[in-house]
This record gives sequence, structure tokens and C-alpha cells, in this order.
Amino acid sequence: MAIINKPSDYFNTKIYSGNGASSHAISGVGFAPNWVWCKNRSGADNHNLFDTIRGANKVIVTNNANLQGTQTDGLLSFNSDGFTVGASGSVNTNGNSFASWNWKAGTSVSGTSGGSGTGKAYSGSVNTDSGFSIITYVGNGTAGHTIPHHLGVAPRMIIVKALSTNDDWMVGHISVGFNQFMILNSTARDATGTQFNSTVPTSSVFSIGSNNNMNQNNNSFVAYSFTNIKGFSKFGGYTGNGNADGTFVYTGFKPAFVMVKLVSAAGEDWFICDNKREGYNAENNRLLPNLNSAESTDSPIDILSNGFKARTSGANVNAAEDYLYMAFAENPFVTSTSNGSIPATAR
Repeated sequence: MAIINKPSDYFNTKIYSGNGASSHAISGVGFAPNWVWCKNRSGADNHNLFDTIRGANKVIVTNNANLQGTQTDGLLSFNSDGFTVGASGSVNTNGNSFASWNWKAGTSVSGTSGGSGTGKAYSGSVNTDSGFSIITYVGNGTAGHTIPHHLGVAPRMIIVKALSTNDDWMVGHISVGFNQFMILNSTARDATGTQFNSTVPTSSVFSIGSNNNMNQNNNSFVAYSFTNIKGFSKFGGYTGNGNADGTFVYTGFKPAFVMVKLVSAAGEDWFICDNKREGYNAENNRLLPNLNSAESTDSPIDILSNGFKARTSGANVNAAEDYLYMAFAENPFVTSTSNGSIPATAR
């Protein structure tokens, strides 16, 4: 893993204005993105996810369980400094403001899955420096089917979506354990299940059960896998304190993006904030991955030089309950390194 001193070379939030045109180039991302997540801030439109492995016009949305769709007027191309969108209102309504969250993978991988049952072809893109991979795979219906993620270290968060069927988004996260799962398109709490085969991922593969939402025979799936990179990304959990002066969560960097979900009780939305939509504390502009709703102002947090802190007692981020989070850096609090020669205190 290389040193990441400029996190925006691997993750960046880009805010843009829609113009309704049939081809609208969005530049200024800073790299060629492999995964683009777009949301209309101004209106009730889907969270649209595109990646280079499935192809530019293939869309999946986090706020419902729908199978993959073809959107010929959605994201038209991935470019060297951003992407181009078409006239679809969900990515380019004239006069509306949009948020796009962009990740870089880059190195192509392919092969045959392993473990129990018949091996199936997979392909993807991975960036071991930033701890992120995109893998599309085919299910075999057998518990113990193993899918290579190519990170070189065990992932701490895995997001999976069935592409061929209407099935919920499955989320495995280190803070709840891989004998549990979360649902990205739901307010549900953590639940016990065999989606991840009750098996902790290894440095080479994650294991899946026989569940249709992750391993239906001959159906296609996409998996987004992440691991901690000092000074760049962190995936963990915290316990809220139920006070307006909320819990401080140490990440080891100034976050550019934070996604939070209550896990120990049901009824609260997933929550995203970033450093571009508001740009000052308290960050109060929220988008909710499980809903198509426009941006709203609630559940403020402070983005600090070495983490984030809830500024509310709201259950969305700071009841006296347990939460998971994923975070990516704007600036490292310390220089990140793989060999420890430059101190980094993110854990």
C-alpha cells in the first residue's frame, strides 16, 4: 500500500448543477472515478449508483430493492476528471443541485470464485492503496461460496446488491460482526443471518451463505468492499450519549464523507454528510440513502481535524445506542503509511 497524502486523489465529493441537456459533462472530480453515487439534493429522486464494471448506463438505487436497470439518459460515460450525465431528471434536472460521491479503484481483476459449490466467473476493479474494490460475481446457491475481493487485507465493510432480482441491499460491517447484517434500503436494526456465512472475511475472500439476496444460483451480484487505510478511511462503531454535546468519534483524519446508521434499534434512517454541501460546522445538510427524499437539515455533526462529533441528541446519530459508520478523509491528521515508519494513530 502506498502513502496517501492527498485523499482527494481517491475519494472526492463533487457538487454540480443540472442543466437538463442530453449531455452534461461534470469535471473537477480530480481523477477518473470507478464508482459514482449521485443524488438530487433539490428533489425526491433516487440515489443512483454507477460503476465501471457494470457499465455506464447500468444503474442500481439504494433507496429500494429493485434489480439493476438500464438508464440510457443517466450516466453516459466515465471521464478522466469526472463523468457525463444525460437528461434524466434523477441526475440532471435543470436548475437542481446534485451531490456526487466518487471513488477510484482502477486495477482490473478477474477469475473464478471458490469455496463450496461450483466456481463461477467474477471480474472487478481494485485499489489496494485506498482499500476499495468493486467485484461482480455470479451466485452458486451453496453456503460457503467464497468471493475474492483482492484488497490484500480483510475488508471491514462489504455492500452487496443483487443485480438480476429485486432483493434488499446487504451490508456486512465489522462493528456488528459478520454473523449479522444490515439492510441499506431500510431503517431496520442489525439482524442475525447467514448472508455472510457467519464467517469473518479473510485477506483474500469473503464467504456467503445460500441466501438468494447474495448467492442465488446463476444470478449476478455486485460487491463493494472496503478496509481501513490509516489517514484515509475508517469503518467502525460508536455508542451515542443521548446529549446535545454528543459523542466524539476518532478517525485519525478530517472527514470528507461520513455515513452513519443506528444498529442497536430500528426506525432510524441511514445518514450521509460531507464537506462540500455545507462546508462549515455544524454540518446540518443530510441525505438519506434509504429514502429518495430531497436534502433536509437535521442531526448536525461537527467535522473536526481528527474525527467527527454529534451536536444533537437525535436518534439518527446520537441516542444512547450503538452505531456503525464509514468515513473517508479530506485531510489526514497524520501522514498515512503502510509500514508504520511515519506515525499514524487511526485504528
